Amino acid sequence: MILTALVAAETLAQRLDDPDWVVFDCRHDLADPARGRAEYAASHIPGARFLHLDEDLSAPKTGTNGRHPLPDPEVLMEKLGRAGVDSRKQVVAYDAQGGMVAARLWWLLRWLGHLPVAVVDGGWNQWISEGRVQTAEVPQLQPTRFSGKANSNWVGADFVRARLYDPGVVLVDARAPDRFRGQNETLDPVGGRIPGSRNRYFRDNLDASGRFKSPEALEKEFGTVLGPAGAENAVSYCGSGVSACHNLLAMEIAGLRGARLYPGSWSEWCADPSRPVESGEPRAARR
Repeated sequence: MILTALVAAETLAQRLDDPDWVVFDCRHDLADPARGRAEYAASHIPGARFLHLDEDLSAPKTGTNGRHPLPDPEVLMEKLGRAGVDSRKQVVAYDAQGGMVAARLWWLLRWLGHLPVAVVDGGWNQWISEGRVQTAEVPQLQPTRFSGKANSNWVGADFVRARLYDPGVVLVDARAPDRFRGQNETLDPVGGRIPGSRNRYFRDNLDASGRFKSPEALEKEFGTVLGPAGAENAVSYCGSGVSACHNLLAMEIAGLRGARLYPGSWSEWCADPSRPVESGEPRAARR
Protein backbone atom coordinates (compact mmCIF):
# COMPACT_ATOMS: atom_id res chain seq x y z
CA MET A 1 0.00 0.00 0.00
CA ILE A 2 1.42 3.35 -1.08
CA LEU A 3 -0.18 6.52 0.25
CA THR A 4 0.49 9.79 -1.55
CA ALA A 5 -1.81 12.34 0.12
CA LEU A 6 -3.58 11.44 3.37
CA VAL A 7 -3.51 8.65 5.93
CA ALA A 8 -6.12 8.04 8.62
CA ALA A 9 -4.99 7.90 12.24
CA GLU A 10 -6.49 4.42 12.46
CA THR A 11 -4.40 3.21 9.53
CA LEU A 12 -1.22 4.68 11.01
CA ALA A 13 -1.97 3.03 14.36
CA GLN A 14 -2.01 -0.33 12.58
CA ARG A 15 1.40 0.35 11.02
CA LEU A 16 3.40 1.68 13.96
CA ASP A 17 5.60 -1.43 13.98
CA ASP A 18 6.05 -1.53 10.21
CA PRO A 19 9.76 -0.95 9.44
CA ASP A 20 8.85 0.41 6.02
CA TRP A 21 6.92 3.33 7.53
CA VAL A 22 8.74 6.41 8.87
CA VAL A 23 6.75 8.96 10.88
CA PHE A 24 7.71 12.60 11.41
CA ASP A 25 6.34 14.97 14.02
CA CYS A 26 6.27 18.47 12.50
CA ARG A 27 4.50 20.41 15.24
CA HIS A 28 5.44 24.09 15.22
CA ASP A 29 4.26 27.41 16.57
CA LEU A 30 5.20 30.40 14.40
CA ALA A 31 5.00 32.65 17.46
CA ASP A 32 7.04 30.28 19.65
CA PRO A 33 9.51 28.28 17.52
CA ALA A 34 10.71 26.20 20.49
CA ARG A 35 7.25 24.92 21.33
CA GLY A 36 7.05 22.10 18.81
CA ARG A 37 10.23 20.43 20.02
CA ALA A 38 9.09 20.77 23.63
CA GLU A 39 5.74 19.18 22.81
CA TYR A 40 7.50 16.36 21.01
CA ALA A 41 9.74 15.74 24.02
CA ALA A 42 6.68 15.53 26.27
CA SER A 43 4.62 13.22 24.08
CA HIS A 44 4.42 12.03 20.48
CA ILE A 45 3.26 9.18 18.27
CA PRO A 46 5.46 6.12 18.97
CA GLY A 47 8.39 5.91 16.58
CA ALA A 48 8.01 9.47 15.32
CA ARG A 49 11.12 11.52 14.60
CA PHE A 50 11.02 15.31 15.00
CA LEU A 51 11.66 17.82 12.22
CA HIS A 52 11.78 21.55 12.93
CA LEU A 53 10.24 23.94 10.41
CA ASP A 54 12.99 26.55 10.75
CA GLU A 55 15.98 24.26 11.23
CA ASP A 56 15.16 21.25 9.05
CA LEU A 57 12.44 22.19 6.56
CA SER A 58 13.87 25.59 5.62
CA ALA A 59 17.17 27.21 4.67
CA PRO A 60 18.70 30.14 6.56
CA LYS A 61 17.06 33.53 6.01
CA THR A 62 18.97 36.34 4.34
CA GLY A 63 16.37 39.08 4.71
CA THR A 64 15.40 38.93 1.05
CA ASN A 65 14.60 35.23 0.50
CA GLY A 66 11.50 34.96 2.70
CA ARG A 67 10.87 33.62 6.17
CA HIS A 68 11.08 29.93 5.24
CA PRO A 69 13.31 29.52 2.16
CA LEU A 70 13.55 26.11 0.55
CA PRO A 71 16.21 23.98 2.23
CA ASP A 72 19.27 22.88 0.34
CA PRO A 73 18.14 19.58 -1.24
CA GLU A 74 21.41 17.82 -0.43
CA VAL A 75 21.20 18.86 3.22
CA LEU A 76 17.58 17.76 3.48
CA MET A 77 18.29 14.43 1.82
CA GLU A 78 21.13 13.80 4.26
CA LYS A 79 18.81 14.50 7.20
CA LEU A 80 16.12 12.24 5.80
CA GLY A 81 18.64 9.45 5.31
CA ARG A 82 19.88 9.80 8.88
CA ALA A 83 16.25 9.52 10.01
CA GLY A 84 15.88 6.21 8.17
CA VAL A 85 14.17 7.31 4.96
CA ASP A 86 15.10 5.68 1.68
CA SER A 87 13.26 5.34 -1.61
CA ARG A 88 11.20 2.38 -0.37
CA LYS A 89 9.86 4.00 2.79
CA GLN A 90 6.33 5.23 3.28
CA VAL A 91 6.73 8.61 4.99
CA VAL A 92 3.99 9.95 7.25
CA ALA A 93 3.88 13.50 8.62
CA TYR A 94 1.70 15.09 11.27
CA ASP A 95 1.39 18.30 13.24
CA ALA A 96 -1.11 20.10 15.46
CA GLN A 97 -1.61 22.99 13.04
CA GLY A 98 -4.28 21.51 10.79
CA GLY A 99 -1.64 19.90 8.58
CA MET A 100 0.02 23.18 7.67
CA VAL A 101 3.60 22.18 8.55
CA ALA A 102 3.13 18.50 7.75
CA ALA A 103 2.07 19.56 4.25
CA ARG A 104 5.37 21.41 3.91
CA LEU A 105 7.24 18.15 4.47
CA TRP A 106 4.82 16.41 2.10
CA TRP A 107 5.62 18.94 -0.61
CA LEU A 108 9.37 18.86 0.05
CA LEU A 109 9.50 15.10 -0.38
CA ARG A 110 7.57 15.30 -3.61
CA TRP A 111 9.96 18.06 -4.68
CA LEU A 112 12.75 15.51 -4.20
CA GLY A 113 10.84 12.91 -6.21
CA HIS A 114 9.61 10.82 -3.26
CA LEU A 115 5.92 10.02 -3.83
CA PRO A 116 5.01 7.69 -0.92
CA VAL A 117 4.39 10.46 1.61
CA ALA A 118 1.11 11.21 3.38
CA VAL A 119 -0.20 13.61 6.00
CA VAL A 120 -2.17 12.29 8.98
CA ASP A 121 -5.73 13.48 8.44
CA GLY A 122 -6.59 15.53 11.52
CA GLY A 123 -3.03 15.30 12.80
CA TRP A 124 -2.04 15.09 16.43
CA ASN A 125 -5.43 16.35 17.56
CA GLN A 126 -7.19 13.50 15.77
CA TRP A 127 -4.71 11.00 17.20
CA ILE A 128 -5.41 12.24 20.72
CA SER A 129 -9.19 12.41 20.25
CA GLU A 130 -9.19 8.74 19.24
CA GLY A 131 -7.27 7.80 22.38
CA ARG A 132 -4.26 6.50 20.47
CA VAL A 133 -1.05 5.51 22.22
CA GLN A 134 1.53 8.21 23.02
CA THR A 135 5.11 8.10 24.21
CA ALA A 136 7.99 10.35 25.22
CA GLU A 137 10.55 7.77 24.10
CA VAL A 138 12.83 8.92 21.29
CA PRO A 139 13.21 6.14 18.69
CA GLN A 140 16.51 4.50 17.88
CA LEU A 141 17.25 5.46 14.28
CA GLN A 142 18.68 3.22 11.59
CA PRO A 143 20.41 5.58 9.16
CA THR A 144 20.26 4.84 5.48
CA ARG A 145 20.82 6.76 2.26
CA PHE A 146 18.08 8.92 0.79
CA SER A 147 18.60 9.51 -2.90
CA GLY A 148 16.40 12.02 -4.69
CA LYS A 149 16.57 14.79 -7.23
CA ALA A 150 14.93 18.18 -6.85
CA ASN A 151 12.42 18.91 -9.60
CA SER A 152 10.94 22.11 -10.98
CA ASN A 153 7.52 22.15 -9.30
CA TRP A 154 8.15 25.64 -7.93
CA VAL A 155 8.66 29.15 -9.28
CA GLY A 156 10.61 32.22 -8.20
CA ALA A 157 9.75 35.89 -7.81
CA ASP A 158 10.87 36.73 -11.35
CA PHE A 159 8.45 34.18 -12.79
CA VAL A 160 5.59 35.62 -10.74
CA ARG A 161 6.43 39.21 -11.60
CA ALA A 162 6.58 38.48 -15.32
CA ARG A 163 3.08 37.00 -15.19
CA LEU A 164 1.29 39.35 -12.82
CA TYR A 165 -1.41 40.30 -15.28
CA ASP A 166 -1.44 37.13 -17.35
CA PRO A 167 -5.02 35.77 -17.32
CA GLY A 168 -3.65 32.30 -17.99
CA VAL A 169 -1.84 32.18 -14.63
CA VAL A 170 -3.69 32.07 -11.30
CA LEU A 171 -1.92 33.17 -8.11
CA VAL A 172 -3.60 31.59 -5.08
CA ASP A 173 -2.89 33.11 -1.65
CA ALA A 174 -3.33 30.70 1.29
CA ARG A 175 -3.29 33.32 4.06
CA ALA A 176 -6.27 34.37 6.16
CA PRO A 177 -8.63 36.82 4.41
CA ASP A 178 -7.62 39.78 6.59
CA ARG A 179 -3.95 39.36 5.76
CA PHE A 180 -4.85 38.89 2.09
CA ARG A 181 -6.54 42.29 2.27
CA GLY A 182 -3.47 43.80 3.94
CA GLN A 183 -5.06 44.03 7.39
CA ASN A 184 -3.76 42.80 10.76
CA GLU A 185 -0.35 41.86 9.37
CA THR A 186 1.82 40.70 12.28
CA LEU A 187 4.36 38.38 10.63
CA ASP A 188 5.71 40.50 7.78
CA PRO A 189 6.80 44.17 7.72
CA VAL A 190 4.47 45.05 4.84
CA GLY A 191 0.78 44.23 4.52
CA GLY A 192 -0.94 43.36 1.29
CA ARG A 193 -0.82 40.75 -1.45
CA ILE A 194 0.67 40.09 -4.86
CA PRO A 195 -1.46 41.97 -7.41
CA GLY A 196 -4.14 39.91 -9.10
CA SER A 197 -3.98 37.00 -6.67
CA ARG A 198 -7.01 35.14 -5.37
CA ASN A 199 -7.58 34.06 -1.79
CA ARG A 200 -8.04 30.48 -0.66
CA TYR A 201 -7.47 30.36 3.10
CA PHE A 202 -5.81 27.03 3.81
CA ARG A 203 -8.07 26.33 6.80
CA ASP A 204 -11.03 26.30 4.42
CA ASN A 205 -9.67 22.95 3.23
CA LEU A 206 -10.72 21.42 6.56
CA ASP A 207 -14.10 20.47 7.95
CA ALA A 208 -15.37 21.26 11.44
CA SER A 209 -13.49 18.27 12.89
CA GLY A 210 -10.14 19.49 11.54
CA ARG A 211 -9.91 16.85 8.84
CA PHE A 212 -9.74 17.50 5.12
CA LYS A 213 -12.99 17.92 3.26
CA SER A 214 -14.00 15.30 0.72
CA PRO A 215 -12.27 15.22 -2.66
CA GLU A 216 -15.54 16.23 -4.29
CA ALA A 217 -15.99 19.27 -2.04
CA LEU A 218 -12.39 20.36 -2.54
CA GLU A 219 -12.62 19.95 -6.30
CA LYS A 220 -15.71 22.14 -6.41
CA GLU A 221 -14.31 24.84 -4.15
CA PHE A 222 -10.93 25.03 -5.86
CA GLY A 223 -12.65 25.03 -9.23
CA THR A 224 -14.30 28.28 -8.20
CA VAL A 225 -10.95 29.77 -7.21
CA LEU A 226 -8.98 28.55 -10.22
CA GLY A 227 -11.57 29.22 -12.90
CA PRO A 228 -10.83 28.20 -16.49
CA ALA A 229 -7.06 28.41 -16.04
CA GLY A 230 -7.03 25.12 -14.14
CA ALA A 231 -4.61 23.69 -11.59
CA GLU A 232 -1.75 23.27 -14.06
CA ASN A 233 -1.58 27.05 -14.42
CA ALA A 234 -1.87 27.83 -10.71
CA VAL A 235 0.86 29.13 -8.42
CA SER A 236 0.32 28.72 -4.69
CA TYR A 237 1.79 31.16 -2.18
CA CYS A 238 1.22 32.37 1.37
CA GLY A 239 3.33 34.27 3.88
CA SER A 240 6.44 32.12 3.65
CA GLY A 241 5.74 29.07 1.51
CA VAL A 242 4.35 26.84 4.28
CA SER A 243 0.54 27.04 4.33
CA ALA A 244 0.66 27.31 0.52
CA CYS A 245 1.66 23.63 0.56
CA HIS A 246 -1.61 22.88 2.37
CA ASN A 247 -3.50 24.18 -0.65
CA LEU A 248 -1.32 22.06 -2.94
CA LEU A 249 -2.08 19.00 -0.83
CA ALA A 250 -5.81 19.81 -0.91
CA MET A 251 -5.64 20.09 -4.69
CA GLU A 252 -3.87 16.73 -4.84
CA ILE A 253 -6.67 15.20 -2.77
CA ALA A 254 -9.16 16.72 -5.19
CA GLY A 255 -7.33 15.32 -8.21
CA LEU A 256 -6.30 18.81 -9.33
CA ARG A 257 -2.63 18.34 -10.21
CA GLY A 258 0.10 20.43 -11.75
CA ALA A 259 0.02 23.54 -9.54
CA ARG A 260 3.36 24.96 -8.44
CA LEU A 261 4.65 26.58 -5.27
CA TYR A 262 6.13 30.06 -4.96
CA PRO A 263 8.26 29.25 -1.88
CA GLY A 264 9.45 32.80 -1.20
CA SER A 265 5.83 33.92 -1.04
CA TRP A 266 4.73 37.24 0.45
CA SER A 267 7.68 37.54 2.85
CA GLU A 268 10.11 37.45 -0.06
CA TRP A 269 7.91 39.50 -2.39
CA CYS A 270 7.45 42.41 -0.01
CA ALA A 271 11.17 42.54 0.87
CA ASP A 272 11.81 44.27 -2.47
CA PRO A 273 10.07 47.68 -2.56
CA SER A 274 10.17 47.69 -6.37
CA ARG A 275 7.65 44.86 -6.50
CA PRO A 276 4.03 46.03 -6.74
CA VAL A 277 1.65 45.50 -3.84
CA GLU A 278 -2.14 45.36 -3.73
CA SER A 279 -4.45 45.63 -0.72
CA GLY A 280 -8.13 45.98 0.15
CA GLU A 281 -10.89 44.00 -1.49
CA PRO A 282 -10.03 42.39 -4.83
CA ARG A 283 -11.42 44.34 -7.74
CA ALA A 284 -13.91 41.64 -8.66
CA ALA A 285 -15.34 41.72 -5.12
CA ARG A 286 -15.68 45.50 -4.86
CA ARG A 287 -19.14 47.05 -5.02
